[in-house]
Amino acid sequence: MFILGCHLSSSDGFYAMGETALSIGANTFQFFTRNPRGGSAKAFDPKDAERLEQFLDKHSFGPILAHAPYTMNPCALDSGLREFAETMMKDDLFRMNHFKKSMYNFHPGSHVKQGVSVAIDFIASMLNRVLSPSQNTLVLLETMSGKGTEVGSRFEELQSIIEKVECSDKLGVCLDTCHVYDAGYDIVNHLDDVLDEFDKIIGLSKLKAINLNDSKNPFESHKDRHETIANGFIGLEGILRIINHPKLKSLPFFLETPNELPGYASEIKMLRERYEG
Repeated sequence: MFILGCHLSSSDGFYAMGETALSIGANTFQFFTRNPRGGSAKAFDPKDAERLEQFLDKHSFGPILAHAPYTMNPCALDSGLREFAETMMKDDLFRMNHFKKSMYNFHPGSHVKQGVSVAIDFIASMLNRVLSPSQNTLVLLETMSGKGTEVGSRFEELQSIIEKVECSDKLGVCLDTCHVYDAGYDIVNHLDDVLDEFDKIIGLSKLKAINLNDSKNPFESHKDRHETIANGFIGLEGILRIINHPKLKSLPFFLETPNELPGYASEIKMLRERYEG
């Protein structure tokens, strides 16, 4: 089954996102758990969550993906910001634990000139305090583009976090196609080599989801600007090789392209027509 969806607004609640996803041909979706530029969240509605859970079962959806706010920085220089990140993640995981098939994706953060090794220790320490053996939700570290002092643009950095986390079975990786291309992994011309490198360093068993985006910028630009499918430097053929790759095609794919709903519907239709199931 081709599990494909896009990023949706959560403003109308959980169940509404399920209905919207179904209406545009998706069988999963991604959403922000709270204000992506701030951190405030609506009061949790367990009845709405239960309605969505039943809807997902009825329509055979794949796992849904929650995305942490951009303001979350577990390796910030300011200890108050690190505490804020931990508080947000704990609350987000409480919410997501109401869904049997759910994942939670976050940017590892920026070390703000403290150095990568210090940042990795901060991130792993937070995860050791937050993750629980009993949780349903799988937490994903997102691959980053290497902009500024971002952590996670190299596979080695992600693995260094994973190996320091006690509940590592609750931890995986979300590969963002725009980010890894901008970071210097040539998924257009050498996709097999990139996957072999990922497998050698982290292990493909840890790759749990793909954020499927084209890139507005050329290879190794370290910019992180998403483009609509087929209109960027990765290109349609590059995207099709990704969704049809034997080692990737069974993963859930989440579009984060600069689109409104009609644009997402069009991309989903186009990709489904070209998926080699």
